[in-house]
Amino acid sequence: MYRDRGGGGGSAKSELDRKRITDALDKHLEKASASSSKALAAMAGGGKDKERLVVPLTSTGKPQFDHPRGGGSLPEKNKLSDEESETDSDEESDVSGSDVDDTSWISWFCNLRGNEFFCEVDDEYIQDDFNLCGLSSQVPYYDYALDLILDVESSHSDMFTEEQNELVESAAEMLYGLIHVRYILTSKGMTAMLEKYKNYDFGRCPRGYCCGQPCLPVGQSDIPRSSTVKIYCPKCEDIYYPRSKYQDIDGAYFGTTFPHMFLMTYGHLKPPKPTQSYVPRVFGFKLHKP
Repeated sequence: MYRDRGGGGGSAKSELDRKRITDALDKHLEKASASSSKALAAMAGGGKDKERLVVPLTSTGKPQFDHPRGGGSLPEKNKLSDEESETDSDEESDVSGSDVDDTSWISWFCNLRGNEFFCEVDDEYIQDDFNLCGLSSQVPYYDYALDLILDVESSHSDMFTEEQNELVESAAEMLYGLIHVRYILTSKGMTAMLEKYKNYDFGRCPRGYCCGQPCLPVGQSDIPRSSTVKIYCPKCEDIYYPRSKYQDIDGAYFGTTFPHMFLMTYGHLKPPKPTQSYVPRVFGFKLHKP
């Protein structure tokens, strides 16, 4: 369901996957066409038909000609070429299929453009009902949304209209965000967010005297749809708006506790407070404060 979505900030990776699948399908059809031509030639019989050779097709659909010096080696080369072509096509189809089939909803969601703040929550954590306590009353279509997150095929999904499918997907995104805010306070969640912090995935402090200090995501409220996510600077201890592509993320999906719990867990990462502050001047003279 989620792989067919065209909107929502899809990445270039999904376009590349679709192109690879299309190419693999074209090669499979060309291989089938070549095999059918060989079978018809063998059934026809006759003197001239027996001497006629079926020219194999390449992966681009063009005929492939061999020019041997000896007459007896041509069929053997054609046979080897066909076998290699079939093997290559099968391998490419397997790789393309495995790339699509192995992509879970969680990986797909976290790799969407604008969702880089999210880490991937373990399936085991989501499957534990204790960790989801109280969420069923906050999220519509809860059961269907949970099945979508865990890649469980629902028996009723084919009965939904397009509008209902969109509602289930929106509910799944909301449910994942509410699970995410709990997960990042666990040891595994902290470790996943630590890697993102080290890679500056959350951005840097825009304040000049913080010298590019990496920031952490924070919410101004724990209630969903109250405010969007902000970034917290551990150096100046203030919050700022993130880059524009992150400004639609609900701040409740990260909560008010995470950055402070993170810095308590990894105390060595807490930077010293800045010793400098900006002083406004006019022609080199400080402004008088009334």
